[in-house]
Amino acid sequence: MTPDLFADQPDEAAKVALAEGAFVFRQFASAIGEDLLREIDQITAVAPLRHMKTPGGHSMSVAMTCCGSLGWVTDARGYRYQAEDPDSGAPWPEMPPAFIDLARRAANAAGYVGFTPDACLINCYEPGTKMGLHQDKNERDLSQPIVSVSLGLPQVFQFGGLSRSERTSNIPLGHGDVVVWGGPSRLRYHGVLTLKAGAHLLTGACRYNLTFRCAR
Repeated sequence: MTPDLFADQPDEAAKVALAEGAFVFRQFASAIGEDLLREIDQITAVAPLRHMKTPGGHSMSVAMTCCGSLGWVTDARGYRYQAEDPDSGAPWPEMPPAFIDLARRAANAAGYVGFTPDACLINCYEPGTKMGLHQDKNERDLSQPIVSVSLGLPQVFQFGGLSRSERTSNIPLGHGDVVVWGGPSRLRYHGVLTLKAGAHLLTGACRYNLTFRCAR
């Protein structure tokens, strides 16, 4: 493992390159954090957070839901996007304009002009939960980037290479930080280390992650 990339950098650093086509924007979303969290509350009132099962039958430790015209799901049939919430059979909640605007602005700042997400995954991490290394590859158009927004407790993001065996970098993420990756970095492996216990003024004992994608 490599040392933390930002150990000696101030939190207000506007843009830091991780690799070709991949960037962290420090506190990019912090000014609208409360608005985003209110939107999350409205979404989860319609499509509650849940622990989905992997094709192998294991429950994911991270609770999740979705909004947008498509949502990402996993079950015995595999990993995929679909227009309906599998729990209710109803369409996923619409993606709030504030979400779309944030995703577009972050993508533009990273050089990905014209990004319009049709899916937003909402993950809720509680102490002790993590996300193992994986690739985002269920999307049809891999020329479109991934935009990932952190809200609440800090957590360490792992950013690796194009194979699982490549060395990863540890990247501390705080409230409002946004990571964008695409182009030659689009299929890099990534994940987050185990969330440590703590308390955040806006989210309490958890961290939310919004991941914006073009799934069609």
